[in-house]
Amino acid sequence: MEHIRTPKVENVRLLDRSSGQRKANVGTLYLSATHTIFVENNPETRKETWVLHSMVSSVDRPPSTPSGSQLVLRCKDFRVYQILVPQERDCVDVHASLVRLSRPEKYSELYCLSFNPSVNKEEREASWSFIDLMADYKRMGVPNNLWVSTTVNNEYRVCDTYPSELFVPKSASTGVIVGSSRFRSRGRFPALSYFHQDTLAAVCRCSQPLSGFSGRCQEDELMLQAVMKSNPGSDYIYVVDTRPKLNAMANRAAGKGYENEDHYTNIKLQFIGIENIHVMRSSQQKIIDVGEMRAPSMSDFLWGLENSGWLKHIKAVLDAGVFIARAVADEGVSVLVHCSDGWDRTAQACSVASILLDPFYRTLRGFMVLIERDWVSFGHKFSHRYAHLDGDPKEVSPVIDQFLECVWQLSEQFPCAFEFNERFLVTLHTYIYSCQYGSFMGNCQKERRDLRLRERSHSVWPQLWKDRSDYTNPLYQAEQSQSQGVLRPNTSPFYFKMWKGLYNHMEKSVPPRQSPADYLSAVREESQQLEEELTNHQEVAPGGTTHQHQHHQPGSRQEDSGSDRSSNHVGEVVGSEEED
Repeated sequence: MEHIRTPKVENVRLLDRSSGQRKANVGTLYLSATHTIFVENNPETRKETWVLHSMVSSVDRPPSTPSGSQLVLRCKDFRVYQILVPQERDCVDVHASLVRLSRPEKYSELYCLSFNPSVNKEEREASWSFIDLMADYKRMGVPNNLWVSTTVNNEYRVCDTYPSELFVPKSASTGVIVGSSRFRSRGRFPALSYFHQDTLAAVCRCSQPLSGFSGRCQEDELMLQAVMKSNPGSDYIYVVDTRPKLNAMANRAAGKGYENEDHYTNIKLQFIGIENIHVMRSSQQKIIDVGEMRAPSMSDFLWGLENSGWLKHIKAVLDAGVFIARAVADEGVSVLVHCSDGWDRTAQACSVASILLDPFYRTLRGFMVLIERDWVSFGHKFSHRYAHLDGDPKEVSPVIDQFLECVWQLSEQFPCAFEFNERFLVTLHTYIYSCQYGSFMGNCQKERRDLRLRERSHSVWPQLWKDRSDYTNPLYQAEQSQSQGVLRPNTSPFYFKMWKGLYNHMEKSVPPRQSPADYLSAVREESQQLEEELTNHQEVAPGGTTHQHQHHQPGSRQEDSGSDRSSNHVGEVVGSEEED
């Protein structure tokens, strides 16, 4: 609260540019420790707009106008709010307060840590045990006679950004693992991410080797040999370097680089070409800039989309997952994936491959497990990438935005393959940025442990599970082949679309429409209700004779009015769609 100069300002005008609102509302602006709150003056509605400070990405103060001083709040979920404050002095105070409140300097200032979770101790403790990663490895059939659990990273002794519980090839000794760790950037040695029970091929992950131009490490070579031996059906492995080859070559000058196939005789090296975090940050900003244009022409929009390169980058991430999935499922070859440090592009590639390979990760709970494993547990830098704390802006990048978009692109090609809908992905995106829960705090498991997040905050997963009826895809067919087997998407350019569901907050002239999935859910629910009523229905003729409907079950009774009511309601749902 000490950062709030002016807690209340009256006669403020608010325009929500992201909702299609054309006329500003007049009301009172309140600043709290966690939210900016706007309350309309209109006594009939008294509508409230709450903006979480941790969701604010920037607070701009354009030049004043004759009617007052302006503030523009741009949010991390691409919403834009325009505020007009009557007095210049009040505007200066509100601006200074919001700049500080939206840039917390320490974790204790974050929303998830701003209340005392001890009041719901049992609920808090249960929330953190909702996802069990060891149960998922067991579901894959691990440990087995090929892959075993290792204690080498207990207390994060070998790699402080890895989880403490890891699976490694059974033939890899502790000395080989430790030696390999010393030869890998940040100590991130090869470890199991996903095991395919049918082909016995595995997806492993690590970071780039510290090879320079000619360096080599016997333990690291033995480690990759052990990965190969853990798949009895293949005499080599793929090493997928997700970077452009030029980038990987440039890293050799800094003593890092990539695997030399002359030293690793049992590997096939494959470069994918996903650009670095700086390119991705710039690319997304260009997409946002397109949305800021006032009434863009078709050519302006298409040029802006092409100039951003955004869909080209999405395709590159998806191509990486497709390559890995084909190697594992079709060729039966294990794959070792890395980028530079193994926590950005590596997470993208491994998790997209898992989505393609395993139907479990296309379910609601399975997708939660996947995020927890390949992103949270394996040390993706959430706090740095999504600006949870005020820090180096060059560390910020939309890495998980791209993964979520890849999943959305897949759901467009395979509409019956995913148990969850678009709303689930958008909500998850919001929770990652909002700091409402402790699940995405910190940059690795050790940091979360040191912050005592399990004692001081709640996990997000039980809340999402509780609201799962809002996130269920009505088209999902668990028994269909596209849901059960390996997904084989087409990654030709014309299959990629602009994700309006995430970026439609930039559309200022038209309010977001209700999604077709919501219509379908409503119609399906009404249809099921009608079928139940039809099963038990009897028609009463005008003469008082009861006639059995030809589709009715014997002995059933039901009022006519219920069926009529439901029929009308279905008509209203369908009719509203036609009007749109």
